[in-house]
Amino acid sequence: MEWRSAGLSWADRERPVLVWERGDVSPLVVGRRVGFRALGRRECVGARGNACPVAAVVPGRGTQARCAECARLDRAHSVAADTIADDPRTYRVYLAWFGAGMVKVGITREERGATRLLEQGAVAFVWLGRGPLMAARRAEELLRVALGVPDRISYARKRAVRAALPGVEERRRELERMYGFALALDGWPESLERVALGERGAGGRNVVDHGVVDHGELFGVERLGGVGGFAVTELVDGGVVLGDLVAVAGPDLYLDDGGFGGGDGRLVVLDSRLLRGWRLEGARGAERTTVPVREVPVVQGGLF
Repeated sequence: MEWRSAGLSWADRERPVLVWERGDVSPLVVGRRVGFRALGRRECVGARGNACPVAAVVPGRGTQARCAECARLDRAHSVAADTIADDPRTYRVYLAWFGAGMVKVGITREERGATRLLEQGAVAFVWLGRGPLMAARRAEELLRVALGVPDRISYARKRAVRAALPGVEERRRELERMYGFALALDGWPESLERVALGERGAGGRNVVDHGVVDHGELFGVERLGGVGGFAVTELVDGGVVLGDLVAVAGPDLYLDDGGFGGGDGRLVVLDSRLLRGWRLEGARGAERTTVPVREVPVVQGGLF
């Protein structure tokens, strides 16, 4: 049976699932075998729920799986493109932590709770404020400039530090310190309500203390054992991705493809966004991953 991936979802904030175009879901359970074989060519997934009119072939290395025209249409309706200034919904401003000295500022719709942070692979985060979209945007820019933090961090950089993270308490202290700097700044938009540090943040059981939310246990980063692994660079026709699930962080699946931590196997990192646009089938008869991979360097905090 052939399948087409619709991506990885953290919507329930408790356990990630792979979503398929037919509406089925596959829960991602640590220790369970995960395997795919790609078939044929990778085709554009379209935009805004509509199929690509020409079923364009797209590169295997791209994470968006869209042709240029569908990518343009999709972005034209996104909050990130700043084209929806009259959005009436409430937004939250946050600081997200990915590694020592690696913090970014961002916004997300309040109704989504911590889902956006889970999707990004934020190991920890703290809420700063809530209010209208444009006020949240102004606060985001204020914080970006005043704190010297970006509003985007590449997944390659996140992977490079994920296997060698400091502990929960150090993560909490760094975010609390930056929270203090952030809320002491002048120039916050008047319509943006500041979130008190003691307020229980979205994320439920993952709150560590004082409103700082930590996803380290949920992601399973401690199981990486200081190993960066080998990242899949692209799927190819007939190529296999196969292994026992070790951890999931953001869109990344960490798979033991044979003896990781005690044998001659490798830790394979699959960015699940690379699955979209491919026809997939089970990896029957396969023994290990055969698609192209690249070693992930392990970098300790401070280099970025």
